[in-house]
Amino acid sequence: MRHRIKLSQEVHPARTLAEALWFPTVLFLGLLFCFAPALHAPQPHNAKVVVAHSAPDSGSETALRRQHPGGFDVTAVADRQVARRAVLDRDAVAGYVPGRIHGVLYVAKANGASLEEALIKDFGAIAAHDRVKLQVEDVAPTVAKDQMGTTLVYFGVAWSIPGYILATTLLRAVTFNRRRKLLTVMGLSALLSSVGFLAGVGLGYLPDDPSAMVVAFLLTTAVAAFSSGIAPFTKQFFPAVGMGLFIVLSVPSSGVAPVAMLPTFFQYLHDVMPLGNAVDALRGFLYFNGAGVLRPILVLCAWITVGLALLGLDAWRHHSQVAQQGLNAEEDVEEPPVEDPSVEAPTPTALPVHHHHHFGESVPMLFGTVRNAQQRPVRHAAVTVIDTRGRQLVRTSTNAEGEYAVTGLPEGYISVVVSSSGQTPVVDQKLLQSGVAVQADFVLRGRLGGTPVGGAFDETEATTRRG
Repeated sequence: MRHRIKLSQEVHPARTLAEALWFPTVLFLGLLFCFAPALHAPQPHNAKVVVAHSAPDSGSETALRRQHPGGFDVTAVADRQVARRAVLDRDAVAGYVPGRIHGVLYVAKANGASLEEALIKDFGAIAAHDRVKLQVEDVAPTVAKDQMGTTLVYFGVAWSIPGYILATTLLRAVTFNRRRKLLTVMGLSALLSSVGFLAGVGLGYLPDDPSAMVVAFLLTTAVAAFSSGIAPFTKQFFPAVGMGLFIVLSVPSSGVAPVAMLPTFFQYLHDVMPLGNAVDALRGFLYFNGAGVLRPILVLCAWITVGLALLGLDAWRHHSQVAQQGLNAEEDVEEPPVEDPSVEAPTPTALPVHHHHHFGESVPMLFGTVRNAQQRPVRHAAVTVIDTRGRQLVRTSTNAEGEYAVTGLPEGYISVVVSSSGQTPVVDQKLLQSGVAVQADFVLRGRLGGTPVGGAFDETEATTRRG
């Protein structure tokens, strides 16, 4: 009686198409409904301003409300010095001091040139209404090459996204334990932060303040640590989660458009996303003498802490499962490394045998069973796949039912070598084609009195299954 593996039911083409299209579709919708609403025609939303020698219900607030309903949150302060200090301390984005001859407006270009222009326009209208001239004083100007006040955002993106990519590539570093991976994250974060800072200062894009390296280090580490921690729990959906968090949601809320000009939803995002908080901390250190940096630094540290906690939870979960099942973790096929389709092509990977295919799971390209002469399954038989040049592509072992599965193999001919202690190894050659999964079953026989290698395996024709 011929025994065959019942690996998984044939995957319907519609389901395969859905699995291929869901990620780009979700990414498209995310980019469409996040970037456009946040960055198209920004205008003030609840921007905090202070007015000297004026009550909150004065004509200044009335005029601002008329120009931008819900755009400004006006607070009265005692005098000119308090208004200026409020902008320097980042308690307000503007301070206005009315006068009989001219009105004085304190702004900070470091908060964004587009916000500065909007404030000058709106308070200029108020000054014109009062028939006085508007005098503008920039209390936190940017470096000469940062005319728009957005350079810090671009450097933040450069320090943020590699952290996500690093977490993805480290998933394939199977010889690295969690400690080595964390050391790698910290080492690369230190390198990127120092190189980025030196390049920024050398090119005249950043002020020469080394505290920027600390923020950059925390940003890269936060993104990489959290991504590494969330990957084991999101599995095949990790690319969507990672890109959703650190690109789709982070970039629009980062400060490309000044935070005070973002819609309320994106202002809330800015308060919690690592990129936005890193940009806030950089602005505070580089242009505001350290004002307002504590909160964003704590937020970045919180992302790192959560990432480390998730890594610890995954380690505890793994050890608990091994202890409950009484298995040696090295003897069983782990879940395949998560692949990020945005940066990687499939690579040869051993798969655990699933008898029911779940949405988003990898589909085997080569699978089969290994049995002995008495047609009993051979557990822990070594299955090695070799290309036509003799290079090992992947190596795995059979489970308790004698089953194995492999994916990510190249098209063309491959050789499959199966061996087990006390048995004669067997070899078979298969032709792999795109979209076709090949079944290869083997029979191992004892070395004493066994048959030659060429006739040791089951002479079953390879069966195919279209995925």
